[in-house]
Amino acid sequence: MGTWDVGPFDNDTAADFGGDLDEAAAGERAGIVRGALIRVIDTAANLEAPESEVAIAAAALVAAQCPGGEPADPVYGPEESLPDLTGLRDLALQALDRIMTEPSELMDLWAEAGGGPWCATIRRLQNVLLPQPPGEQLRLM
Repeated sequence: MGTWDVGPFDNDTAADFGGDLDEAAAGERAGIVRGALIRVIDTAANLEAPESEVAIAAAALVAAQCPGGEPADPVYGPEESLPDLTGLRDLALQALDRIMTEPSELMDLWAEAGGGPWCATIRRLQNVLLPQPPGEQLRLM
């Protein structure tokens, strides 16, 4: 696994995904993000790590546009502008839930490596993606 840290773009696969988004036509970028999320959601069998890494990066791009979201990685994330992705919040949550549900290769790999910080990253993304009632402050775990 070409991973160097726990962030959504801290692996080779996600960095390549950022580059793919930059190379895509502007009108195709939302569909690419959506497709990455749906591929993971629709996987009932063992979910492979590369698909999960791309979906986490896609979910991070959606979360970056939500209140309380952190900007996408300035080095390995996409450099080109993205359309409004906030309509993909529910799909991003579903994808993250699937990644954290067996059978999931990436979850297993992180569990073997003492993945507490990685799990915390996923939980932060989930918290940002959850719809917030009007007037509520975002509370991170």
